[in-house]
Amino acid sequence: MTANESEPSFFARHQFLIYRLFSLSGLVPVGAFLVVHLLTNASVLAGPGTFQSRVDAIHSLGPLLVPIEWAFIFLPMIFHATVGFVIIAGGLPNVGSYAYVGNVRYTLQRATGMIAFAFIIWHVIQLHWMGAALGGGRFDPHHATSSAATALQPTLVAVLYAIGVLSAVFHLANGLWTLGITWGIWTSPAAMRRANWVSIAVGVLLGGAGLGALVGMRATDIPQATAIENKMEDVKRMLEGEPPAGHPVQQPISVRSTAAPSPGLPSGEAIPPASPDTKAGR
Repeated sequence: MTANESEPSFFARHQFLIYRLFSLSGLVPVGAFLVVHLLTNASVLAGPGTFQSRVDAIHSLGPLLVPIEWAFIFLPMIFHATVGFVIIAGGLPNVGSYAYVGNVRYTLQRATGMIAFAFIIWHVIQLHWMGAALGGGRFDPHHATSSAATALQPTLVAVLYAIGVLSAVFHLANGLWTLGITWGIWTSPAAMRRANWVSIAVGVLLGGAGLGALVGMRATDIPQATAIENKMEDVKRMLEGEPPAGHPVQQPISVRSTAAPSPGLPSGEAIPPASPDTKAGR
């Protein structure tokens, strides 16, 4: 055996730190973002206006939104996925070799991780503005419900979304349980059983929110949602001192310069409006 063959890999040399960063990134910020994202989407069940207001609040960050997305969502997600694939490929020891981890549960954790990763890439391409160059980018933040509902109308798309969302939810919920083992939070069988119930509750809640959002989007009356979104956009623009979207700027009309002259009155002055008594012939 040569020296290079016997030398441990980078991942093996820093296994302890990588495991903890891997599990931590799965909870914060990636897992936290998933919770916020699913609950925000589920607000569509309260109507297009509610969901639009949530999207407007996010996009009020303006130019800060892109660096925040990369710093707290995309880069941690890429790190978590990269380490996960290294583990699956055998580059790191089996993190599921704990005495209390069942083979089926650990296999599902790996499988749902791969499914969720593929789903997220497709989801970003389809709806995020970065996917526009690839024919995606179909989500319009000014027409949040109607644009998302339009993208989710095909039955196959809805089925794939349901699979992707449930995979991501299982991966997070089950990951909470394994995170506690990695960090030594629960080590006894009793503590693990309690943590198991917490994981199930989180999974049911988030799964319900994700599927509820999907059903709510597909049940949306798209023309009605578009009308609501247009009104909200017009109000927002007017509050910002801008003209309503799609409407030309109206110039004020001067009464003195446009009214036709009347006999007995100086040129350019309009006849004053008749009083109620005059209209009644009094």
